[in-house]
Amino acid sequence: MTATSQAEVIHSERSLYTNILVEDDGDLRCLKFNVKTSKTRQSCFLKSQPKQLVFNYTKLLLTGLLVNPEPKRILIIGLGGGTMSNTLHDLLPTSLIDNVEIDESVIKVARQYFDFLENDQIKTYSQDGRVFVKRALLKKQEYDWIILDAFNGDYIPEHLMTQEFLLEIKSLLSENGILTANTFSSSQLYKYESATYKAVFGDFYQVSNQTNNNRIILALKSGLTSSTGLQTEKNDQLAAALLALGVDVNMLYRNMRSTATQQDWSDDITILTDQFAPANLLNLDN
Repeated sequence: MTATSQAEVIHSERSLYTNILVEDDGDLRCLKFNVKTSKTRQSCFLKSQPKQLVFNYTKLLLTGLLVNPEPKRILIIGLGGGTMSNTLHDLLPTSLIDNVEIDESVIKVARQYFDFLENDQIKTYSQDGRVFVKRALLKKQEYDWIILDAFNGDYIPEHLMTQEFLLEIKSLLSENGILTANTFSSSQLYKYESATYKAVFGDFYQVSNQTNNNRIILALKSGLTSSTGLQTEKNDQLAAALLALGVDVNMLYRNMRSTATQQDWSDDITILTDQFAPANLLNLDN
C-alpha cells in the first residue's frame, strides 16, 4: 500500500505529542503521525467496508484467538483509529475492552473520523500505558488478553519495551492470559526486544510473513512449552468469523513460529531495562 498524490487531508492538528493527519485516498481513510508518508500510517479503514481489516499487522494480532479464543477482559495499549477495539467487539460482543491512549487528540480523532465505538463494555482511558498498568496492578485487576500497540510515530515508546514493564504486564495477566505485541523485524532493536521478551515470558510465538516488516510477539503468562497447543475445537466458527473480516485463519497458523525451535538471536544479547533502552538503535536498519 503506497501513498498517492490523490490523498486529501481532511483533518490536521498538532497535539501535545505529535502532528496528527487524517487523509482520504478514495475509499481509504488513514490516520498518520508526524509527516505525510505511508510509513507513518497508524490506522486505516475502508469507508465502504469499515469492518475489513486493511493492515497486515492487525490480522496477525488475531493469532491471539488461536491460543485464547474466549478472553473475557481485554486491554489494548495504543488506540490509533480504534480499529482493533472495534474488531474485537464484533468478534467478542460480551467481552470487556479497556483502551489506553496517552494522546487525548488521538481519541477525539478516532471517535470523529474512524467510527470508534464506546459503550458500557468498551472504555477509553487517556493515560500513559505504563501508568495505567501500575494503577491496574494496585487495584488487583487482571486481563485475559493484553495487546501492546503503542507507537509515537518513530517506534514503540522505550519505557514500554523494558524488562520492568513487561514484568508488570505479566503480573496483570490472568492465569491463562496472553500478550500480543506489535513490533517490527527491520530495526536493530529486534534482537534486544526478542531477548527481553524471552527473559520475561520464556519462549513465545513469532508471527510474521515475508511481505512486510511487521512482527507480532505472542506470549503466554504460563509460558510456551512443547505441550502447548493451539485451540482447534472452535476452528470452523472462528475461521468463518475471521474470514468475514478478510482474515484467512490458515494464514495465521502458517505464520506462527515458536522461538523454542526457531530463535534467530544469540543468547548473550543484553536485555532492555529502564536503565538500558537504546532508542537510537531503531533508526539503524539491519
